[in-house]
Amino acid sequence: MKKINLLIVILAFLGIGEGRACTNFLVGKDASVDGSTFVTYNMDSYGMYGILRTWPAAHHEAGEVRHIVDTDHNHYRGAIPEVAETYSVIGQINEYQLTVTETTWGGREELVNPEGTIDYVSLMTLALQRAKTAREAIKVMTDLVAEYGYASSGETFSIADPNEIWIMEMIGKGAGRKGAVWVAIRIPDDCICAHANQSRIHQFDQKDKKNVLFSKDVISFAREMGYFSGKDADFSFSDAYSPTNFHMQRACEARVWSFFNKHVDGMDRYLDWADGKHVGTAEMMPLYFRPKHKLSLRDCMNGMRDHYEGTPFDMNVDCTGGAWQSPYRPRPQEWDVDGKTYYHERPIATQQSAETLVCQMRSWLPNAIGGVLWFGNDDAAMVCYTPVYCSATRIPRCYNSGDASDVNFSWNSAFWVCNWVSNMVYNLYSRMNPDLVRVREELQDKYCNAQEDVEKNALALLKGEPVEGLFEPTQRGNMGAREFLTRYGENCGLEMLARWKELGEFLVVKNTDLAVKQEKDGKFLINDDGLCMPPLREGYPEQYRRVIVNETGDKYLSPNQ
Repeated sequence: MKKINLLIVILAFLGIGEGRACTNFLVGKDASVDGSTFVTYNMDSYGMYGILRTWPAAHHEAGEVRHIVDTDHNHYRGAIPEVAETYSVIGQINEYQLTVTETTWGGREELVNPEGTIDYVSLMTLALQRAKTAREAIKVMTDLVAEYGYASSGETFSIADPNEIWIMEMIGKGAGRKGAVWVAIRIPDDCICAHANQSRIHQFDQKDKKNVLFSKDVISFAREMGYFSGKDADFSFSDAYSPTNFHMQRACEARVWSFFNKHVDGMDRYLDWADGKHVGTAEMMPLYFRPKHKLSLRDCMNGMRDHYEGTPFDMNVDCTGGAWQSPYRPRPQEWDVDGKTYYHERPIATQQSAETLVCQMRSWLPNAIGGVLWFGNDDAAMVCYTPVYCSATRIPRCYNSGDASDVNFSWNSAFWVCNWVSNMVYNLYSRMNPDLVRVREELQDKYCNAQEDVEKNALALLKGEPVEGLFEPTQRGNMGAREFLTRYGENCGLEMLARWKELGEFLVVKNTDLAVKQEKDGKFLINDDGLCMPPLREGYPEQYRRVIVNETGDKYLSPNQ
């Protein structure tokens, strides 16, 4: 049996190196409150400057080529022929409400093909540009890597449209061999699924041709490489191509467990699977579950904001969160003391998120209105999602301001303004976070509650009906509806950016010099002489005071007892 690349395994755990360390949740249409399908995505990668990219629809002449640049490394990989028509794409959703996202798990080093033409990010974009449905996207993706070669390591893809959600796992065949081995499974409509940087497809129904698709050599190739030697019926994709260990379970499967734990009864039975300390003996956590209740848009958003609160992995119950109980930990995730190795938890919401999104797709609405990309820059727990409709002809400028980069700050950039605020909050979390949550939820309530009326107006415009105060008659119909939704998305982004600047200013003023200015409902209290009330000097929280005493003994004990 060929060796497992421990370096790739560790890098995936730490969230650096090959690919991105991300999290996805998937919700079937019969598992949601209103019949929407949902796919969520935290795009986690240290050093990445997150922007919302767009590709307009286009028609291409015979002989045109598409140049492939590996997005993670900015490396040119080659060119492939263009197709006659490509569809409009905004981020991870296209004009037909098709969504494609991913998480990277790396897998076996020897299966990376350095000569492959198509990296995983380009593969997702090509699928969005060339497919209208999830099934079409799977065919586009697998056909492309078969013909031009797959350049990345192991990936799990979420592929969804308004009617179906699929999970597909793929890994290459190594140097000099085109194509990839892969399995795609349709998640039942009444179920939820999740993945987070570890292969989650184990055994699969090889006879269910309607809901299970796979490369014809997915098993035979594993036999050839020495990864599998049992009966075909016992074949596990994950065991063959991404053997697990403590890191993969605790840093990756624990995130999946935490999402399920909110919506599925009896998840304690899989704690041994999630904690990583029982590899080889723990009961395997299934790929998907039927939830105990139907999930809403807000459930999906809140799932991306999770820090294991209330679970055995809770990050706010000991001194590791510092004086103000922050659920954020500096990297590296593993660290040594006196020759022993320790680790930090890796939650769903994390500081290295460059962007976060919830894709909402609805079959009963026209595509122009049914598909919404709820988008945010930076850590999901620290931002408000704003709506960008899949038919928009422009995106909010703050999500791609043009005057910022990974090393250039701009007040026009949501990425930098949101990072400015969150990086203040991280270090004074228990003190500052309640103010951030208050503002975040005020805006989130506003945008979610407005959705029904906004879409009612867009539908009226789409039908050519007048909507008072919005547009002249010549601006009704499809273009009128699209322009209306475009402007609405722009206004939400503009409002969010302005409100976040105000939030940052408020936090600076309130928490100057490690004291806390007194305020009520976001307004600072002023005395009769026109000055602010004296700041509160609360010192360390009780929990951290005890840490100091335990660490220092009587060193700081006051003699005035």
